[in-house]
Amino acid sequence: MKQFIIVLTALITAFIMLIGLVFFVGSFYQDWKFRKLREKYSDPGDILAKNPWWGKYPKPEDWRQIVRDSQFTLGEPQWEKKDNFTYLLLPDMTYPNLDGSTVMVPMAVEFARQHLGMTAEQAHRFSVFSTTHRAYEYLCSNGHRSYRLEGYFKGSKITDNVRTGRPTELVLGTAPGDEEFKIADEKGVTFVQKPVCRDAFVFITGKDNPVESLTLEQVRGIFSGEITNWSEVGGPDAAISAYQRESGSGSQTGMEQLVMQGMPMADPKMVKVVVGMGWLVEAVAEYQNSAASIGYSYRYYIDNQYSHENIKQLKIEGVAPTDENIISEAYPLSVNYYGVIRQGEEEGPGGLFLDWILSEEGQACVAQAGYIPLN
Repeated sequence: MKQFIIVLTALITAFIMLIGLVFFVGSFYQDWKFRKLREKYSDPGDILAKNPWWGKYPKPEDWRQIVRDSQFTLGEPQWEKKDNFTYLLLPDMTYPNLDGSTVMVPMAVEFARQHLGMTAEQAHRFSVFSTTHRAYEYLCSNGHRSYRLEGYFKGSKITDNVRTGRPTELVLGTAPGDEEFKIADEKGVTFVQKPVCRDAFVFITGKDNPVESLTLEQVRGIFSGEITNWSEVGGPDAAISAYQRESGSGSQTGMEQLVMQGMPMADPKMVKVVVGMGWLVEAVAEYQNSAASIGYSYRYYIDNQYSHENIKQLKIEGVAPTDENIISEAYPLSVNYYGVIRQGEEEGPGGLFLDWILSEEGQACVAQAGYIPLN
């Protein structure tokens, strides 16, 4: 029995020493990592560029530097180590915290290139948007946003964040809808919104579909479930596969407000998807192109982010969504994208940056990013 107690005590002591060693090594590694990060990323733009991003928008071959001597910068970085986390603080940052609709990411990428001198890769990783609804939620909240730089490494969660100490200050995207205004009312926030560029809400189908144009009444009939066959709108005898977007997305909000205008939509196609640790959930089915399909989005997204040789854009009321028809508003579903800030922050980073976007220099950057400027 005495021998057993001695062995058990030795094992417990060894275990405690092992835990202490792990903590010691971990602390040493954090210090080493902290020093390496400071050596490697003297430019805060490089730090932010480590933020993971899901796609790329290549720089145009004829790209040019438009902005000179920008007033919007990241400021001088300050470093802080706290609770085993390494933080880069940006207390003097005059560049606003941007968020918004996915369709506006290329514009944010262009702004990062112009104002912050980032490389294409840095600008891509820096410009991560939360999607329309969530961006407005962030705009209404007082929570601070952080950019996570490092993820899981060799089984240990080692996170290096950039903390600006400020919430979202400017949302770029589609106009806020009823849900967003409801959240703003609950939070005591009033939106100030200004158009920053033009676009069009478009409907797409397979190029082999002989139907070239639909009326708004026909579109409403299709997506309400009243019209179910292409023969009812001048096409072949084929069942219509109508695809919707997820609730809260900019495209779905646009569809509900611009097109349906209060008319209930049919239940969307749903698919089973696997998320997280393998849980099965239902989600709105992504558009599957065919001559029998119809879907919708914004023209910029279709032309630049989802372009496909077998997809065509339908005319609405006989009018095609060309630049000329969008600018003149001859196309019935011509729209604006907006910059939205909180009332009372017109002289803050978000408000000042919105004023710059509307300037001649800002609109030139908007055009270079591939959008239709206001003028």
